[in-house]
Amino acid sequence: MDQEFEKITRKIRKQAWELNNNFKLIDADDLVMVCLSGGKDSYTMLDVLLNMQKAIPFRLIAVNLDQKQPDFPEHILPEYLSSNNIPFKIYEKDTYSVVIEKTPAGKTMCSMCSRLRRGNLYSIAEELGATKIALGHHKDDVLETFFLNLFFSGKLEAMPAKFLTDDKKHIVIRPLANTREKEIMKYASYREFPIIPCNLCGSQPNLQRNIVKKMISQWEEQYPDRVEIMFNAISNVSPSHLFDPTLFDFASLQSSSMEKLKDINTVKL
Repeated sequence: MDQEFEKITRKIRKQAWELNNNFKLIDADDLVMVCLSGGKDSYTMLDVLLNMQKAIPFRLIAVNLDQKQPDFPEHILPEYLSSNNIPFKIYEKDTYSVVIEKTPAGKTMCSMCSRLRRGNLYSIAEELGATKIALGHHKDDVLETFFLNLFFSGKLEAMPAKFLTDDKKHIVIRPLANTREKEIMKYASYREFPIIPCNLCGSQPNLQRNIVKKMISQWEEQYPDRVEIMFNAISNVSPSHLFDPTLFDFASLQSSSMEKLKDINTVKL
């Protein structure tokens, strides 16, 4: 078990460092707000960032947004963070009641819950003076979002490892964007994190994300390494072979024969 734990630890850390090298997720003197939900992904992300602190002189603070979901065990995160000497803050915001009240019967809660949580986290980051906001999305989340946008929103968009918010105020990073969920599950199991389950949206049947997750899982079973190939595809984009004229100047395209014709006409004149 020790060897397996060391192996998965090295792999996850290496993947995070590769992302950092490619996207420069973290700079020296950053204050990184680590969004900690109490799930396996955010715990793993926190561990990865704590390890990166050994090489990059940045500060971090773990932040949990207590959304007042019923039976939320409020003591778990403060006890875990205090026992590990990790700076943290807990913010209470009853978004749960808003989501329950505003979501029509039979509709999923994810969109509104996510929007309210994101807005509050951005406000907290501004209050703290954080230069980066770290989210725990992994490679499977990235691909699922890509297919959700493709199939249900009609756009090519995923979750980037680093992006600037629309208001230009915040930089959001995803240190686990190159890591598979199954690897995080192994790591979290070895580390025995005190996991806090989400009982709000995860319990809803027929979520579009669950449908896409099942689809990708079936592809992976039938065609091994399919996830890695698909992820490589969104990392290897050719704008000239798509249909977005804002990304590539199709209107100005001219063949070499047209250029020659222009030269001939110029000479004749």
